[in-house]
Amino acid sequence: MSMKRLTLAVLALAVTAAACGSRSDSSAREATAEDPSRRELAQVAAGSIVVDFKDGTTKAEYDAWESEWGVDLEFNSTEGERSGVTIAQGVGDVDAALARIRQNPAVQSAEPLMMYSVPPGEEAVSGLDAPLDELNKDGYTPNDPEYPKQWNLRMINMPSAWQESRGKGVVVAVLDTGIAYEDYDDFKQVVDLKGAKFKKGYDFVNDDAHANDDHGHGTHVAGTIAQATNNGQGVAGVAFEATLMPVKVLNHFGSGTSADIADAIRFAADNGAKVINMSLGGGGHSKVMADAVEYARKKGVTVAAAAGNAGRARVEYPAAYPGAVAVAAVGPGGTRAPYSSYGKELDIAAPGGDKRQGDAGGILQNTIDPRDVSRSVYAAYQGTSMATPHVAAVAALLYAEGASGPDEVEKALFAGAKRVGGQAWTEEYGHGLLDAKASLAALGGGASRWPSMWWALAFLALVLLTMRGRERPGYFNILFRPSFLIPLVLATVGVFFARSWFGGASGVAGDVVEAAYLPLPDWQRIIFGRGKMANPLFYSSLIPLLLSFLAIKFQGLRPAIGGLALGFAGFLTYAAWSKAPALAWMPFTFLAVPWLVVNTFICLIIARAMLKKETV
Repeated sequence: MSMKRLTLAVLALAVTAAACGSRSDSSAREATAEDPSRRELAQVAAGSIVVDFKDGTTKAEYDAWESEWGVDLEFNSTEGERSGVTIAQGVGDVDAALARIRQNPAVQSAEPLMMYSVPPGEEAVSGLDAPLDELNKDGYTPNDPEYPKQWNLRMINMPSAWQESRGKGVVVAVLDTGIAYEDYDDFKQVVDLKGAKFKKGYDFVNDDAHANDDHGHGTHVAGTIAQATNNGQGVAGVAFEATLMPVKVLNHFGSGTSADIADAIRFAADNGAKVINMSLGGGGHSKVMADAVEYARKKGVTVAAAAGNAGRARVEYPAAYPGAVAVAAVGPGGTRAPYSSYGKELDIAAPGGDKRQGDAGGILQNTIDPRDVSRSVYAAYQGTSMATPHVAAVAALLYAEGASGPDEVEKALFAGAKRVGGQAWTEEYGHGLLDAKASLAALGGGASRWPSMWWALAFLALVLLTMRGRERPGYFNILFRPSFLIPLVLATVGVFFARSWFGGASGVAGDVVEAAYLPLPDWQRIIFGRGKMANPLFYSSLIPLLLSFLAIKFQGLRPAIGGLALGFAGFLTYAAWSKAPALAWMPFTFLAVPWLVVNTFICLIIARAMLKKETV
């Protein structure tokens, strides 16, 4: 057994004991709820640190600094040379060492090594002998004999969605306890993953190429994503033509480190994954991990993560990071499961199971018996870990149908979600309950951003019709004027070809590509960070209004500002029509649509004033 593996095993036992103790101490639970930083939730590995160096920093360089820092750093894994993630153990004074290390300009971040785990309370449900509910009569129905018990797949409208997409060719990385995907030593592939597609992954716990499952959690999660389907055996998976990448970051106790998870995220992003599923959490904020999530997102990867099983108004990390899609859980009745965490960082809800609904209330998939890793079993689990792979798999369906990146995937996921209580966003359900069919429809085969443009062009015709003959410029004369057309395009669809042409750019160039790809109102994600709700200052007429004052002195700007105002009008109208946005700072969520409508009218007034010809 390697020193790293032995150390992690000891730490896992300590974390498990600490977690059990904290759950039984209600006074401690109340005290931690008052700390907005949530650092108290982190299980810190005693005497261990993680240092993330900037790209290009070599081992020889940091070896030269070690004597000054008083630590012995080593790359965390084979990915270290690319990721720059290192760890040190046996550090006496962690705070003093980190203070010294952070002064070095080559250091991107340095922090205590943290432990994350399978969320607590995710147990198997026994005895799935309840009466079968009625199957959907419309859509694709697989011949898997246990499929009728998978209420969760019908809840998200999979029979209809399967007629459009099955995730063909999309790589989904499962960062978990591993997957029972191969016959290797004592490990055996579970029966209902035979025929599923796999891409080479990695075991970051044991530092080898065999990411096998010795716990059961990861195989269950992988089954929801891409269980072999319509094979006359067992159960079905959501994106059963997708390709699974097994990436082991949690040991047989269900625990892992922030360093391993960060390295694994980068590994998956660098090796072809379009979706990353992280059904894990419970730790505090880690900048090393947050940077890894941001790295993956810039590489065009959608990251889905479990909101947590604490049942309180606080989304756990890594789901709470701005670059992740945070997933809550609902039971068979479609209401939030009692264990599911929720809060302002939440994005969407999906089926996670609820044992209060009876034995058939869990999520049924094929996995291993943790007491015998060679034994295949069918078990129903409950938890936000079970909800998350539904979202990851639907993201794979969207990529297979032409979605260009995480922004477009998220827009389709949120636009297609079933609203709860008619509200665009709530703390308990995010944008609503996952609906695969509706999300595919919202994507529109990769054309979800173009309705804003069509609205803008319709508004141009409307504005011109309201003008008298001598005041009205020619429709095509104004439309094909670059000073008018470019601002209109930037406000509605952005530089829509930026990612396909320049998607491999990194650093500052990559940031420019990301900014150019977004429509101008969505630049609020870059300026204010990717929050769960849109900034109402950008989703308004404010920018065209302020720029219109420049036209008083600089008449030549009038066509450009007119195009910009029409572009904003088209963007805001489509946002209101699709009921996709949830706006920050609104006292009531239902005010979002009136806000957008009012600001659309203001944009049209500005556009009319800018395009109107001066008459003598």
